[in-house]
Amino acid sequence: MYFCDEMCRKLFFTAAAALLALTANAQYLTYDGSRSAGLERCDSAIYAAIGEGQIPGAVLCIVQGDRIVYEKAYGSKRLVPEKEPMTTGTVFDLASLSKCVGTAISVMQLVEQGLVDLDATVDTYLPEFAPWTDGADTVRITVRQLMTHTSGLQAGADVLELGRRKADGKPQVLRDYIIKELPRQARPGTQRIYSCPNFITLQYILETVTGERLCDYAQEHVFDVLGLQHTCYFPTNQRIDKRVLRTIAPTEVLYRKGTDPQQLGRRTKYGRALLGQVHDPTARRFGCGNSGNAGVFSTAEDLAVLCAALMNGGQWQGRRILRPETVELMSIPQPGAFGRTLGWDAQSPAAGFAGDALRKDRTICHTGYTGTSIVIDFDRQTAIILLTNRVHPRDEGGVGKTRRAVSDIVAEVLNIY
Repeated sequence: MYFCDEMCRKLFFTAAAALLALTANAQYLTYDGSRSAGLERCDSAIYAAIGEGQIPGAVLCIVQGDRIVYEKAYGSKRLVPEKEPMTTGTVFDLASLSKCVGTAISVMQLVEQGLVDLDATVDTYLPEFAPWTDGADTVRITVRQLMTHTSGLQAGADVLELGRRKADGKPQVLRDYIIKELPRQARPGTQRIYSCPNFITLQYILETVTGERLCDYAQEHVFDVLGLQHTCYFPTNQRIDKRVLRTIAPTEVLYRKGTDPQQLGRRTKYGRALLGQVHDPTARRFGCGNSGNAGVFSTAEDLAVLCAALMNGGQWQGRRILRPETVELMSIPQPGAFGRTLGWDAQSPAAGFAGDALRKDRTICHTGYTGTSIVIDFDRQTAIILLTNRVHPRDEGGVGKTRRAVSDIVAEVLNIY
C-alpha cells in the first residue's frame, strides 16, 4: 500500500539519494522555449481572472509532442490566513480530472487484460447492482455506459441523506447506497447525465476484480509506472507530512454558516481551508479520499508527462500505461454517447471550453470542479493543462471564460485550425 510517508519520500529526497533523484526525474518533459512566442498572450487572460477575484492563482502548462513549450505560475497559491505565491511545482486537488487520470486509465488497463468487458452489465461484477426499471420494463446498465455517463444514474449521491445516516468515514454505507438505492433517473443509453456515481461504481468494479483499493492500484499501475513524483490520492485516514502539505494549494475554507451544508460533516474543522483533503464531499466524507470520482492530487509537470504518454500511444520513455489501440478508442466519441468518449469529453456542450479549433477530430478534454482542466489534441500533438484552486478561500470563483480564452489563444498561436 502507498501511504503519505511514501508520497513524502517521493517529493523530498534525502541527501544520500540526491544523485538518484537525477535519474528518477529523467522522465519529465524538456522545456523548449523556442516554440513559445505568442503564448505569453495567455497571461493576460489568467491575470484578468485573478484581478476579478475569480481565482487566487494558476499554473499553465502547454505541451507539444514531447516538449513543454510554455509553463508559468500566476498569482497566489493561498490567500488566507496569509498570501503565499503560486509556483509551477504546486500540487492541486484535481477534482473530477481524477476520473480521467486515475479511474478511466485504470479501468481500461483491466479491459486490456480481459478482466473487465466494456459491454458487460455492471451486475456481472457487482451482483447486487440495481438496474433501471419502469414498471415491468427493466434495463441493466453496462460498464461502457458508466464510462460515457449514459447509464442514467442520478448526477450525485444524496450527501445530506448519507450524513443523516451517519455515513461519514464509512465507505461501505456509500457503496451499499450507490449499488442498491441511488435513483436510476433515465433509461440507460437515452440521455447524458454527468454523474459522479458512474465513476464511483467503476471504482467498485476495479476493487472487486483486483482486490485492491483504487488509490493503491492507480498509484502502482499508472502514476508510478510513469515515474510521477508528485501525484497520488490522499486517503483521509493517513497523516500527511508537513513538508508535503506546504506544496499543496488549499481549497475551500469551511464555515458553519455560508458554506454548502454538503461539505459539513461530523469531522469538519471549521474556519480552516481544506489542505490535502479532497474537496468533493462525497469523496472526502464517505469515500475517505479513495474515490472513483475525485481524490487525485498532482502538479502541472506530472500531468504533462501523462498527456505526453497518451499522445504517444500510451507510453513515455519506454514506460507504458496503455496500448495504442486503447488510447485510440479513448480518443473518439462513443456511438450513442452524446459526444463523450471513454472517460473523457470530446463534443458534448460541456466541452465548449476547449474552443472551436481544439474541438475537432481526435480531441479530448475534461474539467475539475476545483478549477482544473486538460485539453489533449491528438492529431496536433498539443495539450493544455490549466490548474487553479478557484474554490479558495470560498466556493465563489469561476474559470470557464478563462479556460476558453486560453484555448483560443493557444490554437491561434500554434496555428491549430
